[in-house]
Amino acid sequence: MDLILASTSPYRRALLERLGLPFRCRAPGVDEDQFKAVGLPPRELADRLAIAKADAVARLEPDPRSIVIGSDQLVAFEGRVLGKPGSVERAVEQLLSLAGREHELITAMAVIQGTNVVQHTDVARLRLRPLSRAEIERYILADRPIDCAGSYKLEARGVALFDRIVSDDHSAITGLPLIALTTILRDLGVSIP
Repeated sequence: MDLILASTSPYRRALLERLGLPFRCRAPGVDEDQFKAVGLPPRELADRLAIAKADAVARLEPDPRSIVIGSDQLVAFEGRVLGKPGSVERAVEQLLSLAGREHELITAMAVIQGTNVVQHTDVARLRLRPLSRAEIERYILADRPIDCAGSYKLEARGVALFDRIVSDDHSAITGLPLIALTTILRDLGVSIP
């Protein structure tokens, strides 16, 4: 079995390592901005990006039995997409806009083996506590969530920002829905555990 994670994300790598399966990572090289420029609804955008990432890597693999996992994650808030902030200032802005309100964290996944494509999308509903600018700035200094959609890391101190999280699979919140992935891999003949 050749299992490939179409991602360079350290968060997704750590999640997949939890399954104890040998795998390798390969950068998908997908221009995400090209997809975002089309103006797709958030869930459709995440789905298309997950497929594009998995497909880009699958096309480069000579063995059609290889299993390629692609994933994308974004925050949907008031009909718009909040991506990775990229700077402390943008992270503060994002968290100020989310404070005291609910948003969706959409994690899409596509698994490709040969011509077989299986998709799964997890939509978590999260509500941040009302937060002051000082609380947000302290949090950002502690966790540095500059590379995280929505400007928070639930797997670290970011969990203290929330008063409610509703999700079918908490691993999806970190970037890869392991419950669904385990089911898909088992269906493809991968022995887990």
